[in-house]
Amino acid sequence: MADDSAIKLFLECGIDERRAKETLKNTKLKDALTSVLTQAKTVKGAADLKDTVNVLYTVASTLPAEAVAHRPALVEYVATGKIHKSNITPAIAYLKKLGSDPLNAADFEKESGVGIVITREDVTRLVGEHLNSIKAELLEQKWSYPINVLMAGLRDKLKWANQKDVKDEVDAQLLALLGPKVIEEKGKKKPAPEPKKKEEAKLDNNVEVPKEMTITFPDPTENKQKFAKLLEKHLEFSKGKVICRFPPEPNGFLHLGHAKACNLNFTYPQKSGGYTLLRFDDTNPEAEKTEYIESIIDDVTWLGHKPAAITYSSDYFPQLYDLAVQLIKSDRAYVCHQNKMEMADYREKRMDSPWRNRPVAESLKLFEDMRKGKIEEGKATLRMKMDMQADNTVLRDLVAYRIKFAPHPHVGDKWCIYPSYDYTHCIIDSLENITHSLCTLEFAVRRESYMRLLDDLEIYKPVVWEYSRLNLTHTVLSKRRLIKLVTGGYVRGWDDPRMPTVRGARRHGYTSKALNKFCDLIGVTRNENLISIGLMEQCVREDLNDIAHRSMAVFEPLKVTITNMPADEVRTISTPNHPLNMETMGSHDLPLKNVIYIERSDFREDEPKGYKRLSPGKTVGLLHAGCTITCNEVVKDSNGEISELKVTVAWDDPKKPRGYIQWVSEGSYTKMEVRLYDHLFKSAQVPKTDDWLTDLNPESLVVKTNCYGDAYTASHKVGDRLQFERLGYFIKDVDSTPENPVWTRIVTLKESGWENK
Repeated sequence: MADDSAIKLFLECGIDERRAKETLKNTKLKDALTSVLTQAKTVKGAADLKDTVNVLYTVASTLPAEAVAHRPALVEYVATGKIHKSNITPAIAYLKKLGSDPLNAADFEKESGVGIVITREDVTRLVGEHLNSIKAELLEQKWSYPINVLMAGLRDKLKWANQKDVKDEVDAQLLALLGPKVIEEKGKKKPAPEPKKKEEAKLDNNVEVPKEMTITFPDPTENKQKFAKLLEKHLEFSKGKVICRFPPEPNGFLHLGHAKACNLNFTYPQKSGGYTLLRFDDTNPEAEKTEYIESIIDDVTWLGHKPAAITYSSDYFPQLYDLAVQLIKSDRAYVCHQNKMEMADYREKRMDSPWRNRPVAESLKLFEDMRKGKIEEGKATLRMKMDMQADNTVLRDLVAYRIKFAPHPHVGDKWCIYPSYDYTHCIIDSLENITHSLCTLEFAVRRESYMRLLDDLEIYKPVVWEYSRLNLTHTVLSKRRLIKLVTGGYVRGWDDPRMPTVRGARRHGYTSKALNKFCDLIGVTRNENLISIGLMEQCVREDLNDIAHRSMAVFEPLKVTITNMPADEVRTISTPNHPLNMETMGSHDLPLKNVIYIERSDFREDEPKGYKRLSPGKTVGLLHAGCTITCNEVVKDSNGEISELKVTVAWDDPKKPRGYIQWVSEGSYTKMEVRLYDHLFKSAQVPKTDDWLTDLNPESLVVKTNCYGDAYTASHKVGDRLQFERLGYFIKDVDSTPENPVWTRIVTLKESGWENK
């Protein structure tokens, strides 16, 4: 019946039913809240408590035992409106420090801001005065000015103001002063125009190359620490060299955004003689597989990067556990029994967990029970005690450990509790002496919790720097969307050449050199941008132009009979493997017979203006053959379709032909399947709406069968790349069989023009 009375009181005072029932689970909190609300009702009717009930709940759940003697006085202040959500935190902090000593009302009110009223107009005025005092620095650094430094300058002046009003006013006045938000690199000045590098001169004029970004990261010796000895100890280890890490989660395949991260994390340390670790952030055993680990190692190696060592977050599980115990002992962590929905609700409302102030010894015992598997999955977590009133939601008591009865792909079944990403990655950065923790901008909100946790543990803090993630035209890089493309059958798997995964790029025929050059060209910046996929394709095109052997093929064969060449005559045509590098790349021989096949599109009966290929009575040259052919007769089948051309050949025609076409000879060609891949999505910027799949390009894959490749084509193995002259660059696909070789188009010879659509 006591519980019935308590819940009736809770509901009457404005606490929602779910929260009221949850409070009953914690006897100490139930009794404290009952006492607080009963007293508050005598000062202010229950109906009038609804505006202050959250603050009263904070009193009941947060005021420590050593200050409980002052609870009636604090409740009186809250019920009369003198203490509210803007000053409850300093009020409790004062009473906690006071302990059981007598309360001096004047001192308490001064420290808690009682009677101080700061209007929205005051906020506007004081923010304006502060921004004006640092106007010169703001105009110089613009949006790169550290917001924490700016807010620190307002902390004393606006300590008792509504902090949301302060943040809104700062944002509004900064926007008015600086214009739209564009984050620039610290200390970056606009570079003077530079002449194009020689290697960039070959880029297609239609492909826009982003300006190269030169980033100056903080020097390792300038990395400020809570204690100077931490930096000294770190520098003893690093010798001032840069140490980075590439930390993928082994729960999927790498995509092109990871390739950009690889390029930055592996190349930047090399400039100082430093090194990079490949670290698997393997804290979620249910989503991780050995297959992904092996694939990531393979992809990183293929990209040309050599990690100094391969490490795993799970290798540090014992140290992570010991540090969690250290946090509990210092009252900076606690065991919480809220479920995921309850936790999210409390964090949104900035309310403390009912278990936030449980005794340290109790949390230590429960955490040990979690480790021993004595508590059910989902019934307890270890949370970091940070700041439930923080504007940055990440600081609202993050989860450090959760229970998962699942074997781990790297350490087996040694553990049934696993650390969270937010708890793990910063600690391991510190333990591995990383000098620069480089990550994409979506992690910027986690920087504060990253630094705070390391300070709480009193261990070394790396430099943290965020950069914009890769956004490409005509594709998506969201893991959720990539999974949908694969599971929905829209592509043929994670290595489908249309997929923006590293495995997809490899199967597509892209080279690691081209991808790394692309990463170098786009540079590193904090500005969000959309990069043309045409730039990446052009990098591939340039590399293949230098390394790919040449061959001839026809995708839609049209029979051509050379009437003035005997049927049994065979001429051997020496063909260069590369027209500009025959000396080192050699040549191959092709037979030329009286029956050949040309591309059907290389003949037109009704010759349009400017047409330079074959038509009735006209002459063209055969590539590499040193001869020309003239069309004399067009043969059609019963359906009126052209089935054959009859031509004559001139071996020593002194007149230069108007054009050259590729060909293959009867009896010496190889039949093959050709897959013509194009962009996966029609729009340059794929819609962010739920109907994004309607933008899929229906012609992203066109399969052609009964194609003919010349005799040289047949000599190549799976993974070999060729330029089919006049058609594009191709790679022999893994689906090839002796009976049906498959060639995949890597890129066209020139930009396709999609970027202008």
